[in-house]
Amino acid sequence: MAKLVFGMNQSLDGYVDHMAFAPSPALFRHFIEEAKGQAGSVYGRKIYEIMRYWDDDRPEWDAEHHAFATAWRKQHKWVVSRSLKSVGPNASLVGDDLERAMRQLKAERDGEIEVAGPDLAKSLTELGLIDEYRIYLHPVVLGHGKPYFAGPRPPLRLKTHDRIGEDVIRLTYVPA
Repeated sequence: MAKLVFGMNQSLDGYVDHMAFAPSPALFRHFIEEAKGQAGSVYGRKIYEIMRYWDDDRPEWDAEHHAFATAWRKQHKWVVSRSLKSVGPNASLVGDDLERAMRQLKAERDGEIEVAGPDLAKSLTELGLIDEYRIYLHPVVLGHGKPYFAGPRPPLRLKTHDRIGEDVIRLTYVPA
């Protein structure tokens, strides 16, 4: 049975914004390894459109960027969207019944499936389908943006914590 894991970079004041701070080289290497080991990813439309950046090679990329792109392209992506009519390679649109689709996905797959995007995570949290939350806490204060928890924070229990690179702490929580 697969496990749905919601993990994102977060500022000290609780916001996620991929444009406000980039991962350090150590954290990027960590994300490469995570992508290699994932059974797939579930995206909301906005995050999926951002991640489509990895579909095409870019001349400015170094070996690590190519490694992440390769890992990302290999895994299947499920895209939750009412507005998209089609998605890119190795991706499927999720129909209107999100709960049924995610329960079926969890039952049919093994391993970790990444959940990307606070709004999608909110919906899956409300359905009781997120198995683990990973906060990659960065020492920055944004003062605005999209909060990691798009709705009320669910009751959580700290499972583990570890340091990645010089300044990021990964906090791993499970539903309490």
